[in-house]
Amino acid sequence: MTVTLLTSQSAPTDTDADALVIGIFQGADGPVPTLGTDQIDVTAALTALGATGKLEEITKIPTADRLATPVVAAVGLGAAPGPDDSERYRYLERLRRAAGVATRDLSSGRIRRIAIALPADQPDEAEAVALGALLGSYAFRKYRTSVADHGDVELILYTAQEAAVSRARILAEAMTLVRDLVNTAPADLVPADLAAAAERVATASGLGVQVLDEDELAKQGFGGILAVGMGSVHPPRLVRLEYTHPDATGTVVFAGKGITFDSGGLSLKPPKSMETMKADMSGAAAVLGALQAIAALGPAVNVVGYLSIAENMPGGAAQRPSDVITIYGGKTVEVLNTDAEGRLVLADAMARSGADSPALLIDIATLTGAQTVALGNRTAGVMASNDALAAEVAGAAGRAGEAMWPMPLPEELRKGLDSAIADIANVAQDRAGGMLVAGHFLREFVPAGVPWAHLDIAGPAFNDGGAYGYISKGGTGSAVRTLVQIAADVADGRLSAIGSVRGSGQAAGK
Repeated sequence: MTVTLLTSQSAPTDTDADALVIGIFQGADGPVPTLGTDQIDVTAALTALGATGKLEEITKIPTADRLATPVVAAVGLGAAPGPDDSERYRYLERLRRAAGVATRDLSSGRIRRIAIALPADQPDEAEAVALGALLGSYAFRKYRTSVADHGDVELILYTAQEAAVSRARILAEAMTLVRDLVNTAPADLVPADLAAAAERVATASGLGVQVLDEDELAKQGFGGILAVGMGSVHPPRLVRLEYTHPDATGTVVFAGKGITFDSGGLSLKPPKSMETMKADMSGAAAVLGALQAIAALGPAVNVVGYLSIAENMPGGAAQRPSDVITIYGGKTVEVLNTDAEGRLVLADAMARSGADSPALLIDIATLTGAQTVALGNRTAGVMASNDALAAEVAGAAGRAGEAMWPMPLPEELRKGLDSAIADIANVAQDRAGGMLVAGHFLREFVPAGVPWAHLDIAGPAFNDGGAYGYISKGGTGSAVRTLVQIAADVADGRLSAIGSVRGSGQAAGK
């Protein structure tokens, strides 16, 4: 199914479409529609049907041939926005969610042409509605054998903000790429497959790309990625992507965890816990999607993306608990639990990033179950080299429309990673604060002097429940918008916590 988004400045009620989407605010005296028409008393119809304007509530009104569209779908927007600009990002998220739930509801049936008349006069409103509508229409049907006709969908958004809509299309394409990759069965997306997908994206987007296979990984000393991939018949890969801009004065590095399937290795997971482990490459997919979007948007910053890709399996050659491995750069790790593998593949990429002279290093991973215990399934955790940077990264995520929360790295938790025989252990004996302990481990591999933040997206990356807003069941595309926003913020000098941008503007390793 192909989803196309067009814009129009004509009267929404005159459009020949299968359905017309309007918004409803929750008013003190009842529902307040965002669009009225002389042909139908929309307010009276909504009141009679019990509509309240509650967020994501959908009320359908047959037009009885009084309009060009046979049905008006009124979607709840919650309370009308107030004058406080600091809260505007919450209103924009409500627009995204309303647009998403409306297009998903309508496109799941026979409706194929949807006119959208939600508030979109301002650029940020238009982008929010367009992105929500596109993502709400997403469906993954790669493995469906049904002959039911799910034809193409055409969306028409009423706005004059074409540039904002264009940006939404770019973000939606990137997030759709990530969703498709995450939803793909792991047998069809082994490490070489994900690396090949990255090469295709790089070629289409004009990105530099380098792929290291198992032989080159061994030659260059990427011990973490190799150790995690030892138990699988599908060898690991490390992908390095590069976006450059002629006016850039510094480089940002994104490193993503790309475990295409995580059985836990010899520290085997329970069967139920493996059912969603095809999503353990969501961090790497997010980096790939973000680089695709960044290449299209063109911010004045250089960006390097690492995809650390392996399959964690319990084969006869798998690493064992108590093995000692050597990460890129020489630091040794005692592996006490092979199911704490994501931090090992990330450590290689993070250590390697020092050659890129980054002004900022961000790693992204579905890293710990402890993240969901602490923050639930919709809010990611942010740990960083200092509290100010964690707060700024979380703020950038909020402006991009993603929920992230800054978390501390209490120094007393670091002692739990002490090893009697190696430089560091990969887990602590005490399970308390597992998300934060993982952050401590990763911090050990940050190049000296480089500002760093770690995004744990274990919950938000995969929706195992029912669809909501513009979030479908399965892969969500989590962190793509945040990474794109961070790249733009660095280009604009907005992240004060990283200080002046370092580097000459030319990434190493070309």
